[in-house]
Amino acid sequence: MIYPIVAYGDPVLKKVAKEIEKEGEIDVKKLSQDMFDTMEKAQGVGLAAPQIGLSYRIFVVDTTEMEEEGEGLKETFINARIIAEEGEEWSFEEGCLSIPGIREKVKRLDTIKIEYFDKEWGKHLKEFDGLKARVIQHEYDHIEGILFTDHLSPLKKKLLKSRLTKISKGKVEHDYKMKFPAT
Repeated sequence: MIYPIVAYGDPVLKKVAKEIEKEGEIDVKKLSQDMFDTMEKAQGVGLAAPQIGLSYRIFVVDTTEMEEEGEGLKETFINARIIAEEGEEWSFEEGCLSIPGIREKVKRLDTIKIEYFDKEWGKHLKEFDGLKARVIQHEYDHIEGILFTDHLSPLKKKLLKSRLTKISKGKVEHDYKMKFPAT
């Protein structure tokens, strides 16, 4: 199932998401596949449940198109917790499916250690760096109620305010299904 992407301004994007119960009512395998399908349809590299209107701690990442063959990461992260962020801080231009048409440089540390469950409920503690770490950090922020625009300077936020308001009202070009809070 392809979900509409929730646009900037929807309150679900600013909430800390709830943990998923292993024996609960959420079919994580189906949700994971639906999220990958939705992300691919929108040509993204990551998607968190809040971006499809679900306040749950699950996100998917697929960096296989961004990295050399065999080096990409395609994974589902359930109830993830970043244990450590370290290394060099580096800037990279980020965008977001919930904020179409806006890309800005965001500074992040280049290495993370993260604990999570996969869609089979296997537990992992892994370290990632570079682009993989960047995409994971961006999606992790979503389950913490943080958007990449929250990392920008007050001046940059002020300069983007009218564009962000237009997005929340649906006044933005997009080529995937979206849900706007102010329409």
